[in-house]
Amino acid sequence: MIVDSKVNYDISNLYIPKDVKGDIDYQKSFSATLTIIVKDKDGKIINRYKQKSHSPTANFIGLMLPITYYANTGSSWTLTSTSNTTIGYGPNNPQNATGILYPNNSLNYNDYLQNIEVGSGSKSNPYNAYNLASPIANGSGTGQLLYSSPNIPTGITINGSQAYFIISQSYNNQSGETITISEVGLIIGLTLGNGNSENVSPIPTLVWYDALSSPISVGNGQSVVIYYTFSVNA
Repeated sequence: MIVDSKVNYDISNLYIPKDVKGDIDYQKSFSATLTIIVKDKDGKIINRYKQKSHSPTANFIGLMLPITYYANTGSSWTLTSTSNTTIGYGPNNPQNATGILYPNNSLNYNDYLQNIEVGSGSKSNPYNAYNLASPIANGSGTGQLLYSSPNIPTGITINGSQAYFIISQSYNNQSGETITISEVGLIIGLTLGNGNSENVSPIPTLVWYDALSSPISVGNGQSVVIYYTFSVNA
């Protein structure tokens, strides 16, 4: 999906409240921002929304640590899929989950962003979340949205002292009714293995979760685009 200049302007010029901008940790650290653009049936922007994102899940925390950490400490981590199945992650684990296998197209082993999933509920504790409270299904039936494929950058953009990348996904409402989005989550397809045997089917895993401070209404025939911007300021 190509992001047009108008949308780029919208992303850059939606403002975080001034009291947050005055925080030195916000100015000089890692930052994650969630931006939502709602368009009418003709593609005209009718609503813009932006908030600071700050909710990695326990799955994310466990995967962020290198496998050498688990080897040196003799510890492991329990990952939980979106269907509430669990698998241990660590070098001494008998379940073949001793490393993350990166994409291998010939074997169809994928480790990638499956969806920026949206929902109509809310989780009170994002850290323990393994799925959305009330996921909105992909489709054109009652209560559903048509999901496009996620847009994933091929590299990191460097702009002065800032390094960032943006992932996005669009959704179209053909359900015949208004759909309300109140939660968003990043779902990756995680393929784990130990070099000898693997979980062939990627495990859908929630690694990031945000409850919206202001729910977004998407009318029938309207569309919405969600952007996650991850950046580091020097």
